Amino acid sequence: MNEMRYQLNLLKAMNQKLAAKERMYHMVCDASAEAFLYYSFEKNEVVTLGKWHDFFDFEVHDMKEAAKLFDAVDESCLLKLRDVLFLEKSGEASLTAECLMKDKKRWFRFCANVTYDALGRPEEKVICTSDITKFKNQNEELTYMAYYDGLTGLYNRNYFVRQLGEFVRTAKERNSVVSVLVIDIDDFRKINDGMGLVVGDELVQQFGSFLKELCSREVIVCHLSSDVYCMAIYEPMGDHSVEHIHKTIQKRTREPFCLSSGQELQITVSIGVAEFPEAASSALELMKCAEIVMFKGKSTGKNTIRYFNASILNEFLETVELENKLKEAVFKKNFVLYFQPQFYAGNQKLRGVEALVRWREEDGKMISPSVFIPIAEKNGAIIPIGNWVVEQSIRQYSAWRKQYGVSFIMSINISALQCARDDFVDSLLKTIRKYQVDPSDVELEITESILINDFDMVSDKLKQLHACGIKISLDDFGTGFSSLSYLKQLPIDTLKLDKSFTDTVLTDSATRVITESIINMVECLGFESIAEGVEDEQQYKYLHAIGCDVIQGYLCGKPQPPEELEKLFQKAFTA
Repeated sequence: MNEMRYQLNLLKAMNQKLAAKERMYHMVCDASAEAFLYYSFEKNEVVTLGKWHDFFDFEVHDMKEAAKLFDAVDESCLLKLRDVLFLEKSGEASLTAECLMKDKKRWFRFCANVTYDALGRPEEKVICTSDITKFKNQNEELTYMAYYDGLTGLYNRNYFVRQLGEFVRTAKERNSVVSVLVIDIDDFRKINDGMGLVVGDELVQQFGSFLKELCSREVIVCHLSSDVYCMAIYEPMGDHSVEHIHKTIQKRTREPFCLSSGQELQITVSIGVAEFPEAASSALELMKCAEIVMFKGKSTGKNTIRYFNASILNEFLETVELENKLKEAVFKKNFVLYFQPQFYAGNQKLRGVEALVRWREEDGKMISPSVFIPIAEKNGAIIPIGNWVVEQSIRQYSAWRKQYGVSFIMSINISALQCARDDFVDSLLKTIRKYQVDPSDVELEITESILINDFDMVSDKLKQLHACGIKISLDDFGTGFSSLSYLKQLPIDTLKLDKSFTDTVLTDSATRVITESIINMVECLGFESIAEGVEDEQQYKYLHAIGCDVIQGYLCGKPQPPEELEKLFQKAFTA
């Protein structure tokens, strides 16, 4: 009797432990973020646990009813879900499938595990279901960010380079051609500055959408940066030829882009084209070659298409080499000043000198300003060069004035980038005070290019300097489009007649009429006139006869180093 009671108590304790374990399993399953389906092959019994009722709106009592899951998933996932639900048919111990649900919004991951007995017969099966929608969305977002540009939806640079690399590899195997086009919106900076970044971004999006319509298996496009796109065409021909795509782009840009604000913008684009295998043999090299010829085209005009050739590449490489040398020259200050004299046309007395910078390489070779000044203006080197010119020319003038005891005009060319600096006025006046020079002996030569970006800012600075006694000269007068409007708005003392007028004033009647009109206008305004490029006696006599005040050119003296110019000073100031 006692033995029986003991066995009953033992059985009761075991049942309590089993019940406790079952409660624990239920609690663990309920606390998890998954839904569980347990199946016993021996009993043909199904138990669902966890988040089952959160995920599904139906009950499952046996594996036949588990087939209801097929109605819950997207049609594209039916086969892989069947393999997971009935993995014992293939003898698998575990299997996983990620399935899009029928609402096409949610993603579930189904993980199935089966245990087998010693004879290989299935005993139990557990199917764990997880909601991976958030993970999928994040993964898709990361994938999108890895391959696509956020602004335009086009390929980004990295993915485009990979795809272009595939084009090139296939072309090598099949002896085919790949064309690469770099496409740049002309004057985009003006749109951004004048209408705002939001308008600029919308334009980039709309033009990118248009380019996307041209894409196919053979044509891919990416957004490189700002307003620059790159297109690659595998085996360009027919509708996919460069010529046809260029015509399609031109046709679209003849029509304005309508923005959400109601504004309409009409644009032009510049295109550079490079082809494999002629131009380069790798994706990055092809893109670089196309970019080089695009910028070459923009330098000669807008709305162009330019094709790669070896001479353009050589010119580019020479420019890059020159840029590197120029950086070194700026660091080492490998520059010298030459000075060209200016004489009054009436009494032929010295009016002053114009300071002209020259680049002298370490081997003594001189590089023309017409070669390095445009490069310096593009890469910003003109600022340290210009500052050096100001310092050295005023220092040299101070030394000459002390040596000869005579005042004359030191004319110094000023670049737009120099003038744009906040400390330009203070720095110039500080240098003048440093060398104890009278401000009225200093003349700044400016061109119309200095006035283009911010006329009011430049005008204010020039007025400050003019108020201190510094003279202002407008150089290359007559070659710009807006010169006349500057005459009444700027504190101008002198107008320099461009050399192009002097060159043909004796041979072209139209030039004579324009020249005489300019000289007469300058006289009426009370300005001083200077003619540049006077090279012979006939030019001088004519210019003097029509009232030109000052002449400058090879007839009077070529640009020369200080020691050569001092010979002229000795004659002019000691006579």
